[in-house]
Amino acid sequence: MKKIDLGALLLVLALSGAAMAATLPGDITRAVADPTRPKADTDRDALRLPAETIAFAGVKPGMQVAEFFPGGGYFTRLLSDVVGPGGHIYGIENAQWDDGSDAKVAAAVKNHNVSMQMDRFGEFSLPQKVDLAWITQNYHDLHIAKYGPVDMAAFNRHVYDSLKPGGVYFILDHEANAGTGEARIAELHRINEAQVIREVEAAGFKLAAQGNALHRPGDDHTRSVFDKSIQGHTDQFMLRFVKPR
Repeated sequence: MKKIDLGALLLVLALSGAAMAATLPGDITRAVADPTRPKADTDRDALRLPAETIAFAGVKPGMQVAEFFPGGGYFTRLLSDVVGPGGHIYGIENAQWDDGSDAKVAAAVKNHNVSMQMDRFGEFSLPQKVDLAWITQNYHDLHIAKYGPVDMAAFNRHVYDSLKPGGVYFILDHEANAGTGEARIAELHRINEAQVIREVEAAGFKLAAQGNALHRPGDDHTRSVFDKSIQGHTDQFMLRFVKPR
């Protein structure tokens, strides 16, 4: 059996990682490396791949971003850093889910470029058209009736109308098997990628890219994302849609 030079292997891996980091925009790598980020956030980076996710979505300094359902602000803080003082993050939360954490997130962001609003589920209004609409791990929730009835065609069209020409609609979610119906979406908190593409393209968007950085082929799509055996390790898809100019 051929012996492996462990030192050489580690050097190759380190160089590969450095090369990958070098391909990411500096504003994104700096945001992820920000020492003021909460430890609870940085502990999740290896599973959530925030730099790759933000780069895939195309977030840039100066952008106006509508972030749907920001929760504890994991991505809110990062997006705030990347868009910088010249940009703005409009956090749109379901009023039923508000536990007060959103206001705390907005107050703690150092750039003071985040505003939070509580709306009825599936409804929102913005003071201006934005460059990017962002939903991570929550698009499927819009299909769950107990959170409130949402007309998905109307919702996606509203997102379309809220974007500037050339604007981006970014969706990241947990993959489900083809044919997963509404009841199973509610049970598993997953949605099939092809279904999302159909729904969003029906609103007028064009699919620009599909990302597989969080593709995990070992995930069982028939288990709830809250199943402890897979929680945090689910198979996830990224989709970037563009509003035609």
